[in-house]
Amino acid sequence: MEKLKKIAGVRAAQYVKNGMTVGLGTGSTAYYFVEEIGRRIQEEGLQIAGVTTSSRTTAQAQELGIPLKSIDEVDYVDVTVDGADEVDPHFNGIKGGGGALLMEKVVGIQTKDYIWVVDESKMVDTLGAFKLPVEVVQYGAERLFREFEKKGYKPSFREHDGLRFVTDMKNFIIDLDLGAIPDPLAFGNMLDHQVGVVEHGLFTGMADRVIVAGQDGVRILEAHR
Repeated sequence: MEKLKKIAGVRAAQYVKNGMTVGLGTGSTAYYFVEEIGRRIQEEGLQIAGVTTSSRTTAQAQELGIPLKSIDEVDYVDVTVDGADEVDPHFNGIKGGGGALLMEKVVGIQTKDYIWVVDESKMVDTLGAFKLPVEVVQYGAERLFREFEKKGYKPSFREHDGLRFVTDMKNFIIDLDLGAIPDPLAFGNMLDHQVGVVEHGLFTGMADRVIVAGQDGVRILEAHR
């Protein structure tokens, strides 16, 4: 599996050209993309500015000598490469398994060419088998949790080392065990109107292409919008 992830990440780096502002994604597949960008800077003299989507990616990029800017310093991002936890045939995705969904979405909406890199196991007919991350403010989080319980969403607070996981933005994550999300756009809109919800892991209508690495090689799927 790691070999497939590396193939997808390295392939995605081919979309990066000199002078670009590049969104550096978070997660196990995006890790290889960032690694390849670092290699190209060192060995090929690639000149780019990176915008990171998590503290983990920031640390990786700094270690590799990738010049960085904050999202507030740029008007747009030329290309962002990020992973996804699930992708359906309509290019809707669930992201946030690594806890960076808020920063990933902030960078994603500013991006001209938004690319996901995945291995073939992430391609699904219907979203929802992967638990949907919902980032919530700490104040009132228990109230929201009870609301999600009443609605049958089977919520659970994400934990790390026995404590509640806290995101880079100092929020909690409630994961919803939905099983299936037949209408991701409608469900996302509902969550957008829940007081206390900061962001959710449904990324709809955002990805321009998906690079899928499988046993038979790499496929590049293009969104038609």
